[in-house]
Amino acid sequence: MMENCAIKVDHLCIDYKPYKKTSIQKSLFKKKQEKMEMIHAVRDVSFSLEEGEILGIVGKNGSGKSTMLRAIAGIFIPDQGTIDLHGNSVSLLSIGVGFTPEISGRENILLSGMLLGFSEEQIREKMDSIIEFSELGQFIDYPVRTYSSGMYSKLAFSITASLETDIILIDEVLSVGDERFQKKSYNKMKELISNKTRTVMIVSHNTETLRQLCTKAMWINDGMMMSIGETQEVLSQYQHYMNK
Repeated sequence: MMENCAIKVDHLCIDYKPYKKTSIQKSLFKKKQEKMEMIHAVRDVSFSLEEGEILGIVGKNGSGKSTMLRAIAGIFIPDQGTIDLHGNSVSLLSIGVGFTPEISGRENILLSGMLLGFSEEQIREKMDSIIEFSELGQFIDYPVRTYSSGMYSKLAFSITASLETDIILIDEVLSVGDERFQKKSYNKMKELISNKTRTVMIVSHNTETLRQLCTKAMWINDGMMMSIGETQEVLSQYQHYMNK
């Protein structure tokens, strides 16, 4: 039994059915509906993380890494199994998640902060530093739908880096944006995770980044956890599999 358990995932399963494009006419007059194949995105995954651990997650595209992070963040509801965050606050840093496209970056900072459980006063205290770190300048008052992926990632990272939660989930965003901002984000992430009470999960295809930042690693393949343990060992297993 862990004394300072931050995350406990027990027999997590997440399934979904893919949607196929079809016309209304076909839908109305089709006598026999096509049987949709169920996608098992996450299959019976169990693990625990202690407070302060940094877990790197690897796996080929479509392995269920992002789906698992979104379930831990509370965006997806598990079909089976449980997720216990032991009362910790959690934030997810992922492109395409969390912003309302029709409102400005500034308004999205407020909305995102409130969804993370911060008061309006707390967010406004951090507002200037968030905007400064994002380097968006006048674009902070433009609708987010006008942002490039790089601008989006800068704002997302700036919010997460400034409004610090107990658990931070990072989905590939350290590799998005211009080279200088990548370096700046990497250094800020190192600073954040130096806090021994903060627990971090990082999904990345950049194994060198995971080697440098993570205390342990997990390899997921086709929704199943293949290995979890010492970072170098797990990454070596994964790279050997990918090089076959």
